[in-house]
Amino acid sequence: MLRRSLLIASAAAMALAACGQGAEKKAAADAPLLVGATAVPHAEILEHIKPILAAQGVNIEIKVFNDYVQPNTQLAEKRLDVNYFQTKPYLDEFNAARGSNLVTVAGIHVEPLGAYSRRHKTIADLPQGADVAVPNDASSIGRALILLQTAGLIRLKDPSNPLQSLRDIAENPKGLKFRELESATLPRVLDQVDLAVINTNYALDAGLKPKTDALALEGGDSPYVNYLVARPDNQNDPRIQALATALRSQAVKDFIALKYDGAVIPAA
Repeated sequence: MLRRSLLIASAAAMALAACGQGAEKKAAADAPLLVGATAVPHAEILEHIKPILAAQGVNIEIKVFNDYVQPNTQLAEKRLDVNYFQTKPYLDEFNAARGSNLVTVAGIHVEPLGAYSRRHKTIADLPQGADVAVPNDASSIGRALILLQTAGLIRLKDPSNPLQSLRDIAENPKGLKFRELESATLPRVLDQVDLAVINTNYALDAGLKPKTDALALEGGDSPYVNYLVARPDNQNDPRIQALATALRSQAVKDFIALKYDGAVIPAA
């Protein structure tokens, strides 16, 4: 009789454990998807598709950041489920520097990088020894220097290398003086320098219009696509895949074209 009672108790415990695991899985599936993003245009695009995803049973919670480090740090620490703000060169640099292994899920859009000035109307107007502010992270400064070479201001040793640094400038005929600053601060120093190379998300956030305000602007063929990024353990989560599909939909492409007027371009 005692053995039978123990068997019954054991079976009941196993059934309760199975029910508990099922409840945990259901709770995880029903939980909001935590998405890290910078404000413009990423969070705006996410807000646009939020009701579309909700109708599919996928609820997203958007956490807005004003820097490029924390969205990746919190994703790696599992405080976020996914993020949407960065290019592949930036992600590769972050992974290498931090020992993380975040992965791309889908390429969503391109934000052509621009060079802006409040002191001068054209690139040709830049004086000798002009102060030029550029982003200080490795992938962005390389991209900025390639743009400045395309504009005819400098010549690089290897223009095909996306991870350029100031040491890679082979010729600087105007004697430009470079200041490396955090990307988010570049719009705020625009009145203090002759030229600032600004990421489009921060330019838009500051009220700049890349198509009309930039003295030099990357073309639509820029390889710097902004990606939806996840971890290896959750990249195949159906909610993340649904988010990727929504972000690459024609509805989002139409929204981007209408709202950003060429300052943001859907990825191919």
